[in-house]
Amino acid sequence: MRLISINVLKTGMMIGRPIWNEAGLPLIRKDVVVTDSLISRLKQLGIQYVYIEDKISEGIEIEETVPLAVRKKAVKQITDAFQKIKGLDNKSATLVIDKQTKEIGNLVDDILSSILNAEEILMILSDTMLYDEYIFQHSFQVTLYSLAIAKEMGYSQSDLRTIGIGAILHDVGKMVTPSDILFKPGRLTDEEFETMKQHARSGFDILRNLHTVSLLVAHCAFQHHERIDGSGYPRALVDYEIHPFAKIIAVADVFDAVTSNRVYREKMVPSQGIAIIEAGRGTMFDAKVVDALKKSVVHYPNGTILLLSDGRRGVVAKQNDQNAALPCLRIFEGNNQLLKTTYQLDLTQETNVKIEKVETEYIFETE
Repeated sequence: MRLISINVLKTGMMIGRPIWNEAGLPLIRKDVVVTDSLISRLKQLGIQYVYIEDKISEGIEIEETVPLAVRKKAVKQITDAFQKIKGLDNKSATLVIDKQTKEIGNLVDDILSSILNAEEILMILSDTMLYDEYIFQHSFQVTLYSLAIAKEMGYSQSDLRTIGIGAILHDVGKMVTPSDILFKPGRLTDEEFETMKQHARSGFDILRNLHTVSLLVAHCAFQHHERIDGSGYPRALVDYEIHPFAKIIAVADVFDAVTSNRVYREKMVPSQGIAIIEAGRGTMFDAKVVDALKKSVVHYPNGTILLLSDGRRGVVAKQNDQNAALPCLRIFEGNNQLLKTTYQLDLTQETNVKIEKVETEYIFETE
């Protein structure tokens, strides 16, 4: 399978991975042959990338770190918990969340089990499932990234659990944010943004009186938009004033935001998201957290076509556990000529070759 942009999807191609709806039912099935009407439907759904089957990438497998069943269960539980507090005051919302914390803790345990037992670095395919409201999928994926980062940083099992619960609930304050602002399809006005920023304090107010989890969970919600240079909100805290757990969730939150579908902009591929985070290393984001992100998540998902500095092209065949930024490729082209026989290339062994760019819109001459 290989990953391509919806912009170059053509009639006659074959879908390589199914796309599921919120109920866990397939909207688009694997091995469906692409038609013009299917392309139109994918665009209406906001899908930006799809996996297709072809000879160049034959046999290359793409598997998420967290099984589909765990993802579906997790997002459903997050959705149910959040939906129950819509329209409630903070005190009532606290009581509702308090009753949910055992289930949330069990959910974190399930996610942790998947991450701790994974043989490869974290791979998340956000386009494989579609949700009516981004916030629920986002909370799940921020939890995955936060736990992967914290695992890389060597946190204890107890701390990992607290970080996981904090990540799931980091955006709970958005449930009291007006829907017309929360789901506005465009840039917020200054006044609207000030209202949106209150979700961090609202989340803290809802979570700080929980009897069943650590107060640190509330601080994760309160501080996940703070930045170590003091440019964040709601209190413009600086480095030493921000709890380490919140620093982790801050990086996970931004990384997922830029690599997920949003109504007001196109998603980035993971390597672009990492570049955004790297640009804020040591200024907005804690350097150790950024380094842990780079080591623990996939930069170039399997099936991605890369152009190398020497003119060769290859499709990512598998990940390198020793260096997430340098995967193993199946080289299929050199100097714009398709090779008669492909071969494997481990980029950790090619010190003089660099990745020039990700080519999701690359089309073979025969296509």
